[in-house]
Amino acid sequence: MLDRREDARDKVFYGGIAEIGERGATRDCIVRNISEKGAHLEFGNVVNLPKAKLSLAVARKGRSFLARVIWWRDRFVGVAFNPEESFELPASDLEERLRQSERKKRQLQRRIKELIDGR
Repeated sequence: MLDRREDARDKVFYGGIAEIGERGATRDCIVRNISEKGAHLEFGNVVNLPKAKLSLAVARKGRSFLARVIWWRDRFVGVAFNPEESFELPASDLEERLRQSERKKRQLQRRIKELIDGR
């Protein structure tokens, strides 16, 4: 298959959230590869996406992108980013979510230890 991309993409495994449509409906997805100009997304099941645009938030990169769908096949979607409309996610939101995640991880680790020790 001929690769027509202008830039090489980095193979990644990032969680993403695609905001679809004008009502703000969201779908979780996995970002399989990404570059400054686009990404390859995988959804949990077959998706019906608008052809015009969608918003993609990738917390791991701390960015959100306005993208247009270039192709899709079943659960897999290729998007191109609009460089003028990409923006950084609020750092405070990411920091707070990370703190909550770390707190929950510690709680789960303690609970696992308790279960293993037979308490």
